[in-house]
Formats: sequence, C-alpha cells, structure tokens
Amino acid sequence: MSLKILMVEDDKSVAEMMGMFFKKEGWEQIVAVDGEEAVNKFEQDPASYDLITLDLNLPKKDGIQVAKEVRAISPTVPIIMLTARGSESDQVLGLGVGADDYVTKPFSPIALIARIKALHRRVMMDDSKPAEEKAVQNYDIQTVHLKISTARREVSFDGQAVKNLTPKEFDLLFTLAQKPKQVFSREQLLELVWGYEYYGEERTVDAHIKKLRQKLEKVGPQVIQTVWGIGYKFDDSKVE
Repeated sequence: MSLKILMVEDDKSVAEMMGMFFKKEGWEQIVAVDGEEAVNKFEQDPASYDLITLDLNLPKKDGIQVAKEVRAISPTVPIIMLTARGSESDQVLGLGVGADDYVTKPFSPIALIARIKALHRRVMMDDSKPAEEKAVQNYDIQTVHLKISTARREVSFDGQAVKNLTPKEFDLLFTLAQKPKQVFSREQLLELVWGYEYYGEERTVDAHIKKLRQKLEKVGPQVIQTVWGIGYKFDDSKVE
C-alpha cells in the first residue's frame, strides 16, 4: 500500500519521527508547518494526497480552520486530527468540522499507522477495482428510499444524491443501512466502522452521526433514529 500523506505539524521532532515510520511503510510524507501552508499545498493538487494528518494547534490557522477549508476543497480526503488537548469538546469539534478520526498526543507511531491503514483500507479496496467493474456494478444496498454503491462511493435518497460524505460518514451509513431497523450500540459501531477499540470514546460516533444526519436532511426526512440508552438504527420504512 503506497500512500502520499500531508502531515500538518509545527513540531519538527514529531514530523521527523513520523517521517521515519512512514518511510518504513513505503509512504511519502509532505510536511506543512502551519495552517496557511497546509491549505496552500493541498489546494495545489488535492487529488494527489491519500490522507492528511492534522495537528489541532498550529500557527497562522488552527487545525479546525484548516479542516474546514480542506473539506471545502475535498469532501472525501481522509483526515486524522492530532491534538495535545485532552478535552472531549476539542475532539468532538474536530470531528464536527470534517475530521474522520483523532489521536491524542503523545501517541504511539505504530498506533497512528494502524489507524491510517484502517481509515484508508476501504478506499484502497474500491480503487483496486477495474473501471469497467465500477461502471456496471449494481447498488450494494437498496432500501425503500436509499441506494448505496460502495464501488462508486455514492449514496442517493429518492433519486437525489447525498453529497459530500466523508469516508467515515459513508461507512457509518453503509453499516447501519445494511441491517435496517437493527439497533447498533456505539461500541458495535466503533468496532465495525473504525475497526479497532476506542476504549470508551463513544462521543466519536455521536459526532459523526450528527454530521451524517445534517447531510441526509438536505435531501429527505431523517432516517437515522436514536434508541435512547443503546445506540442508533436506520429505518426508512415509514417515510412516505
């Protein structure tokens, strides 16, 4: 797996350390030392980057602002936010503006690499399929109102495209819609969508559900329901 990663990090020692680990994986690392440089580098050739690691505390523009501007350029590029802050509010804020995941400093380089691989795995699987297969593949999920294609990473509701889903938002919707009316706990969704244990960081799921609902509501009524005290379920059977 060959990746080109934009690392937005003002701590030179962290960037150099991760550069060594990325090199061992065969990955290319481009470093931006402040928020303005990060946005400038990304907008020059957004399609060339496979993933962004984004520090929250940055000179000139902080990670929140960078994430917003990156998402305006590319709704789908995976973003992992790195933060030295420990509060849940900062973590949820980062997820709320489009980050797919976050890692709290100090972190293990091996753990970060594992998260990068987990986040990028589905995208790589889709990219490996021949163009002809992508063109003719049927929808993987068709419910009363929803259609999802994993090959094209497309979602439509009553014929209207659900736009600008991040990789994790797409995977979360796909997981829920695979089994309509089944209730998934937050712990189950963390394991199924993120692919590793989050050790109680369930606010991650809530933040992604909130953003996913906002995007679904642009094309139709709400179909992701909260089951209080348990988790969430997808159900469009009662939508007229």
